[in-house]
Amino acid sequence: MEQDLLKRFPPLPDRIGHVGGVESLTLDGRRYYFGFDYTSDLVVSPLIDDPKAMAAFASEYMRQRTGRHDAAYWEGLVALAVDGTALTGDDADRVVAPADLRGGLPESGGHLLYLLGAATGWEDWFEEAPEVRRAYERLGFDEDDPEFVDHCLDAVREHGRQARPDEWTVVHFHLTAAVRHLPGNWDLLFAPLAEGLPNHR
Repeated sequence: MEQDLLKRFPPLPDRIGHVGGVESLTLDGRRYYFGFDYTSDLVVSPLIDDPKAMAAFASEYMRQRTGRHDAAYWEGLVALAVDGTALTGDDADRVVAPADLRGGLPESGGHLLYLLGAATGWEDWFEEAPEVRRAYERLGFDEDDPEFVDHCLDAVREHGRQARPDEWTVVHFHLTAAVRHLPGNWDLLFAPLAEGLPNHR
């Protein structure tokens, strides 16, 4: 039975054996669970819409500080993930409607932007687009500034993309590139965000 469940949700590349817990969110009215390594701020599983499959996945591919545990142990943590979270103080952040994602930009410093970074391993892809690197440099951002996207989002939200073309270049590229590099089935959550970007003024 567990092997049948595991076949539905293959592990993410290079994210097997992490110590972590279980989180959840509701997307378009359906609850999804996922493994999360709190020490590394890293998503360590695909989005899983079946609590028993999440428990089986965690038993096979995740650990707790006390070591490996069976699916029955993880079922308890999966149940707790419905009502509790260690990632955000506002439970409303865990309820997502695709139409809302298509309708605008994510909030700077918000839960969705955090999850996008956690799912993609906090990578940047400037080598793929030199013009974006130049825009980034014109804006005077430090290479080690982890909040450069937040700064650009705030500027575009306040002034519009036409008034802030460099900031828009960075925001548009970062979000679309991140969606292209999402592991597993995380595009279920974030593909609508990329789809809505061309409509932003």
